[in-house]
Amino acid sequence: MLRFANDLRVYLYREPVDFRCGINTLAVLVEESMRLDPLAGAVYAFRNRKCDRIKLLLYERTGFWLLLRRLEEDRFVWPRRDEDVIELTTQQLHWLLDGIDIDALRRHPARHYEHAG
Repeated sequence: MLRFANDLRVYLYREPVDFRCGINTLAVLVEESMRLDPLAGAVYAFRNRKCDRIKLLLYERTGFWLLLRRLEEDRFVWPRRDEDVIELTTQQLHWLLDGIDIDALRRHPARHYEHAG
């Protein structure tokens, strides 16, 4: 299983893209639509309309990586958020690639306590 470093930034493009797009087209999409730097050393994730494929774009030192994951029967559960660009942790990306609905996972709310005087 492919795993990314914990400190790597992860950005998801919310809308589906044409999966005939290659590295150059996706890099332009990152720059123009997402308003991010494709050379920043982050992972940029894209999905197709049927949500059975994910492409990951990553620049590392001397060139781009383009990784494709295709599911045979299942579908990826893309986060349902209003932002144009969704930022995830590396762990959340791993969950997404493993088929987990990351929006269904809920954390306990942050609690703020004061000392009784």
